[in-house]
Amino acid sequence: AGNAAGLVIRDAGAADLAAVVALYADDILGATRESPDEPLDPGYRRGFDAVAADPRNRLLVAELDGVVVGTLQLTWIPAVSRHGAERALVESVHVASEVRGHGVGRRLAAYAIAEAAARGCALVQLTSDLRRSDAHRFWKSLGFEPSHVGMKLLLEDRR
Repeated sequence: AGNAAGLVIRDAGAADLAAVVALYADDILGATRESPDEPLDPGYRRGFDAVAADPRNRLLVAELDGVVVGTLQLTWIPAVSRHGAERALVESVHVASEVRGHGVGRRLAAYAIAEAAARGCALVQLTSDLRRSDAHRFWKSLGFEPSHVGMKLLLEDRR
């Protein structure tokens, strides 16, 4: 997979779930929190089913030569601010390590931005882990600006 010329971006199907989870685990952060081994944890299927059933969510995959090499989740968020303008949230962007730097992420991001624009969204937003300096450079190269400080409270740590 030398470049992304033959890349197909489409909505993920149930048959793509294992490949998507494997992409989540294919980096230094995901390797510590994801479990791509078969059989998959049932939580992944519950999450996939919830996303697939929700008209405000899309799980996308990028496929190259029949192999899933990228993914992202796109969520539409209604809002009262900005005169009631909807916004798009880009989440869980992952590209297979063997094709990083070949345009897969750029094509996925362009697809998500075009979908948001076609829907009339006022903005596209995302968060990126502070440790992902390569990702920060990537998003800045697409015109994204670091405009907010993101914060999380992990509830699983409170159980």
